[in-house]
Amino acid sequence: MPADDLATIPFLGIQMAPLNLQQAIKRVSNLAHTNSFSYVVTPNVDHFVTLYPDISEPRNDLFREAYDAAALTLCDSRVVRALARFAGISLTVVPGSDLTAALFQHELTSADRVAIIGGDLGLLSDLARLYPSPDYVQHVPPMGVLNNPEATADIVSFIEEANAHYVLFAIGAPQSEIIAHKCLKSGKCKGVGLCIGASLEFITSAKKRAPVWIQKAGMEWAFRLLSEPSRLWRRYLVEGPRIFKIFIDHNGSGKN
Repeated sequence: MPADDLATIPFLGIQMAPLNLQQAIKRVSNLAHTNSFSYVVTPNVDHFVTLYPDISEPRNDLFREAYDAAALTLCDSRVVRALARFAGISLTVVPGSDLTAALFQHELTSADRVAIIGGDLGLLSDLARLYPSPDYVQHVPPMGVLNNPEATADIVSFIEEANAHYVLFAIGAPQSEIIAHKCLKSGKCKGVGLCIGASLEFITSAKKRAPVWIQKAGMEWAFRLLSEPSRLWRRYLVEGPRIFKIFIDHNGSGKN
């Protein structure tokens, strides 16, 4: 849950932290060097669509519970920020990819241990070559980990034993958030978890990120769609537009 000393801004049922990138880095670093475990979530359009499924779709209560228990929630979407402005709410945007890159560029040192959940050995090798300072450990779970209780338990056990400062969940949503919540509930993990999506692939250039001007125009989703149309067409062209209905439903009911 949000820290008591951090005022948050409610929007679409989520409590957002009004931090800029530098403030977010400082708070994440503080969380990393405690004797308990916490985690950060970065909601984007896809996350809101999952949190508010269509009437024909099942609710993902585990995802909602994971969101509610996060220590820090940072808006990842300029589309969401634009909708908030339309409702008279001012949100700052701290994309998860920017936060992850900034941590590697400015924060991580040889005193830090970084646990990576997901990716492959090639990704770890590329990351260690670019940023050799931290001590890395990695666990690569099988696909469909949420449907595999043994594989899920293995991730939690790995993080319990890793004693890492930063745990980077690179297994996508809602897997990353739900398993981060399981780590919190285990009571035996330490450090801070970040649910980072494809951030490490952007850092290592395994995937190309949109140019900054496209990001600032709020069109990064279109760039990603054109980069991976067969994988992302449904997310961005079918599911994503439901964010407008979610926004209208919340405004119509008087909820933030």
